[in-house]
Amino acid sequence: MSVDFSQIPSPCYVLEEKLLRKNLELLHNVQERSGANIILALKGFSMYSMFPMVKQYLSGATASSLNEARLIFEEMNCLAHTYAPAYKPEEFEEILSYSSHITFNSLNQFNQFKSQVEANERKVSMGIRINPQYAEVATDMYNPCVVGSRLGITRDALGDTLPEGIEGLHSHTMCENDSFVLERTLVHIEEKFGDLLHQVKWLNLGGGHLMTKAGYDHEHVIKIIKRLKETYNIKIIMEPGSAIAWQTGYLKSKVLDIVDAQGIDVAILDVSFAAHMPDTLEMPYKPKVHGATDETEGKPTYRLGGMTCLAGDFMSGYSFEKELQIGDTVIFDDMIHYTMVKTTTFNGVGLPSIGVWKEDNTFQLLKSFGYETFKDRI
Repeated sequence: MSVDFSQIPSPCYVLEEKLLRKNLELLHNVQERSGANIILALKGFSMYSMFPMVKQYLSGATASSLNEARLIFEEMNCLAHTYAPAYKPEEFEEILSYSSHITFNSLNQFNQFKSQVEANERKVSMGIRINPQYAEVATDMYNPCVVGSRLGITRDALGDTLPEGIEGLHSHTMCENDSFVLERTLVHIEEKFGDLLHQVKWLNLGGGHLMTKAGYDHEHVIKIIKRLKETYNIKIIMEPGSAIAWQTGYLKSKVLDIVDAQGIDVAILDVSFAAHMPDTLEMPYKPKVHGATDETEGKPTYRLGGMTCLAGDFMSGYSFEKELQIGDTVIFDDMIHYTMVKTTTFNGVGLPSIGVWKEDNTFQLLKSFGYETFKDRI
């Protein structure tokens, strides 16, 4: 890590530019060698100041709302692959104006909006999201294939022939998984929908492909993609969220207070797990902190507490080489994907600033937030 945190305000999300480029180069290599179209999912990473770099390496971006589609159109200067569980009639024409592909979650939605798509002066390719009823996702909140899931159409709801106008199928069942999970998932997709794949022009395999994680088998995924393309004569689209910004940056915080909570040392920080790192509580997972280990006997050990009034806004079991002091810096690792896109101003807490540690080893502050940000949300 080459970042000089003494130059950076607290709290602040800090993207390390060279690490993002490294991820993009890797994804571009897979894209070129496999023939797939790999696109950025804004739900995982919407830092639009980096869109010019992303566009150098990837084939575009995917949106799940009107706002995301517009951001792609305005800041990446391309049309979006758009999918939402449902579209608002009053927004649909504008969504079409920003989209090259539009995927419907149900036949009801397809039938409702089909005529508008066909009447559009520019060709927009239509798809249907499918549910193969198989996913290797441990947390139900992130599993789109749980019984009763509203996401996608099961095979029993489709006939032997796709509705006229549908050119693609979209399946998103993975979450930070490897290529072998993809391979096992495709067994179910092809078993249930293989005949329909011969009727379409493209298959969108959604997100959850963690290609930039150490140990991911790129040769294996390239082989899988090539087989699909050859078997069905279709384009393959993949839209990872986490993979683009995986391990590309940090959240800088500082210690505001240290209290003895019935024998537990708690360091209260100027950030919040609930408001600024919600996946740590939702997934849940324990983020890494620079200079700290899991709880180790004989070392100063702390519960790190967020600054909201939510009782559960904390993470336990961090041991440091020396005792923390008020004013000390605490750096959380891998805090760029699924953080900024999920922040809230709960309790009126301020949002962390956003900045970039540039490839020339200088810091650029992009944004800071104040009272108006809080007021505008309520």
